[in-house]
Amino acid sequence: MPKRCLSALILLLALGLAHAQPLKVFGAFATAIEEPWDGVIHTALLNEEAAGRIAYEFVDDIGYAGDMERILRDVAEEEAPAVVFGDAFGNEEAVRRVAGDYPDIAFVFGSGLSPSEPNLSVFDNWIHEPAYLSGLIAGSVSQSGVIGVVAGNPVPEVNRIVNAFKVGATEANADARVLVTFINSWFDPPAAKESALAQIDAGADVLFAERFGVIEAAQENGLLAFGNMSDQNSLAPETVVTGPVWDMAPTVDYVLSQVEGGTYTALDLKDFSMMAKGGASLAPFHGFSKTLPPELIERVQTRQDEIKNGLYRVPILEEAP
Repeated sequence: MPKRCLSALILLLALGLAHAQPLKVFGAFATAIEEPWDGVIHTALLNEEAAGRIAYEFVDDIGYAGDMERILRDVAEEEAPAVVFGDAFGNEEAVRRVAGDYPDIAFVFGSGLSPSEPNLSVFDNWIHEPAYLSGLIAGSVSQSGVIGVVAGNPVPEVNRIVNAFKVGATEANADARVLVTFINSWFDPPAAKESALAQIDAGADVLFAERFGVIEAAQENGLLAFGNMSDQNSLAPETVVTGPVWDMAPTVDYVLSQVEGGTYTALDLKDFSMMAKGGASLAPFHGFSKTLPPELIERVQTRQDEIKNGLYRVPILEEAP
């Protein structure tokens, strides 16, 4: 083989090997990874690591006392990852300061604010559509007409989920009464359970577990519940009917493709968390597919198809319910 051809072949092989190297990705999470919101992001990144696409490390339970900025700076200096994923809620200023100082790193954070050029993209869990579908079912199966919702903090990102659930519940039953309690915490299962028990005492026979702890209260009282963020049926198979599911895979895949192709730029990644792009869905009915009325399942399926095809738009209501 001529030397020129051999040199070209070696160069191509070298480039191929370089391209095959997994991207270095870091996760920075304010809450414990068991909290569903951060857990969804973490799961998507673990799946990409298992596929060999990324080399992934993370720190969780960082909190809101100033450690986020320190950790991000240390990681940027010592590890120089290609991408940092995380949640900026409660740490917005810290995340944006660090992102601004390291423009060669893609920062992709959950946030209620706008992206920031050149490298800070934002996303959120736009799962109000399956939350509405869950409410449609809850309003249909409730015998008392009283439905309980226990949620974290009354911020727009949570409010739109709760309000969409309420829209569905009252569409199914115009006389339904929806009780809403905020525990003012992102992760406090005992407080969430206590709030759920109070709603049960007030007549609620169906509960929406926007936060962890509610499903346990429903199970102990033989009531139905709806999970949130992920398919939580396995926590209580006889209790959890379904619930809105958030899937970060479309968002993560898009960002990684942009970074791999050298075309990454700061964006609002909102659309990738909606049903039309596969970022949101209604959890499977599991055993409830045999016990729910067939006409209800058909109604939900029809509405779900209308949402995906753009024929029905679930209202986005971000005021505190």
